[in-house]
Amino acid sequence: MQKHPWRITFVTNPDDCNLRCLMCKGHSIYIKRIKNKRYMDLDLIRKVFKESISLKEIIPSTMGEPLLFKHFDALIDLCHEFNIKMNLTTNGTFPRYGAIEWAKKIVPVGSDIKISWNGVKKETFEKIMIGSNFEKHLQNVKDFIKIRDEIADRGGNFCQVSFQITVMESNVKELKEMIQLAANLGVNRIKANHVWVFHQEVKRESLKKERWNHFAKEAIECAKDLNIVLQNIKPLDTHTLPKACPFIGKEAWVSVEGEFGPCCSFDKQKLGHFGNLHTQSMEAIFNSKTYKNFVKNYANHPVCKQCNMRKCGPS
Repeated sequence: MQKHPWRITFVTNPDDCNLRCLMCKGHSIYIKRIKNKRYMDLDLIRKVFKESISLKEIIPSTMGEPLLFKHFDALIDLCHEFNIKMNLTTNGTFPRYGAIEWAKKIVPVGSDIKISWNGVKKETFEKIMIGSNFEKHLQNVKDFIKIRDEIADRGGNFCQVSFQITVMESNVKELKEMIQLAANLGVNRIKANHVWVFHQEVKRESLKKERWNHFAKEAIECAKDLNIVLQNIKPLDTHTLPKACPFIGKEAWVSVEGEFGPCCSFDKQKLGHFGNLHTQSMEAIFNSKTYKNFVKNYANHPVCKQCNMRKCGPS
């Protein structure tokens, strides 16, 4: 086990998003809007940066739209100051500055920019990502990649661009076409996540193993002649034993309130309380008896036994 996490996810603004994607746990069209929005304290982020001596990469909030975080520019500045890469997931609307200006800011520190993408047909895309505009999203990707390539051509940082797909009944038939579209746009990777059912209305979107396997095989065949990487796109085998957790003992999560989390399912009521970064150091928590015991025994925890991430892999 490492003494410090190599990557930290900061849940900067979980309550703030400009879309209502139907499958989203926190912002779905099927739930009420959160009125009292929470934002992470910038001083806390700086504190954690300074304490995490092995830190190589950070992920801004994957709950909500991170580009709406009021301190995002300062977060980019911290990445420059501490020589840390940023791994960003965005819904692709590029709020506030637009895709071109955001690319100029993010690409120099970016390792991977995952843009949510959920269809090749306007109807499919906008039905899943409620509040989106397919044509605008498409132009945003083109603009972002254009700036990415210009920066790389000048000898600057090359930032990978990925499409992140939530695979479900509504869009699985378009998976092959999404891969072809991504390759044509200059996207480097397709990362697929199977839909998690947080709302009763989304149950119908859950895929049967046999149905997913059919489209996964089709997608793999399609990608053979394309210059694109596929992640989590492979047939499922129910007889395969769960893999070791890709996060435990390696990465860390910090909630908007400063709570330490061992993984992306870090509800302390489910996994336990490990400490708070407002009052404790990252090193102290990461090397505490409580956390070390969890690292040693997590495979027996009810939450970990059922976790899809042990079957699919990291972000």
